[in-house]
Amino acid sequence: MKRDKVLSLVGLAARAGKVVSGEFSTEKAVKSGKACLVLAAGDASENTKKSFRDMCAYYQVPLYFISDRENLGRAVGKEFRAGLAVQDPGLAQAVVRELEKSRADGT
Repeated sequence: MKRDKVLSLVGLAARAGKVVSGEFSTEKAVKSGKACLVLAAGDASENTKKSFRDMCAYYQVPLYFISDRENLGRAVGKEFRAGLAVQDPGLAQAVVRELEKSRADGT
């Protein structure tokens, strides 16, 4: 499944120190211009999703909803995570490529 590849790329970015996770840190990264990509959990609350949508639209940061809080957290070696920001342009592009590929494949 493609989603696993996306999560392993996120894990790679996390080990490289290029990911911040959690709502507060993600928001800080977006507002400071450091976030290249935001990934939010598909099972996050509607308020959280709206907050990420509005913020990413305003700051023009790509936003994707993937997986769930448990898998998102596990990808970065943490507990549950509703959102995370990738702070490396190259890694962010690689994740987006995989996400778009899986969208095209319908997986």
